[in-house]
Amino acid sequence: QVQLVESGGGLVQPGGSLRLSCAASGTAITFYDMYWHRQAPGKQRELVAQITRGLATNYADSVKGRFTISRVNAENTVYLQMNSLKPEDTAVYYCNAEGGWRGAYWGQGTRVTVSS
Repeated sequence: QVQLVESGGGLVQPGGSLRLSCAASGTAITFYDMYWHRQAPGKQRELVAQITRGLATNYADSVKGRFTISRVNAENTVYLQMNSLKPEDTAVYYCNAEGGWRGAYWGQGTRVTVSS
């Protein structure tokens, strides 16, 4: 059974940093394009960042230059480094794996709160 488990969320002051982790089990992330999404209170879920199997990355305009997505296939883990955090980054952050015929999987989310 494929599972994605996010961690690293928490409360941080504006301007601070957090690193989110998404650890996969039951499969190898090598086969998947990986994504981070977020959902703020009262808003729709939005794509934050993606990293393909070939290591190409893409970011939402709102996080460009502040967030960095990376993957360590040997650890079966994807990371989201978040710097210069703003109150509007407050959301639940979800990890997502897209593997075509291998299926798509989501984690349970980790909450990030940016507040002074």
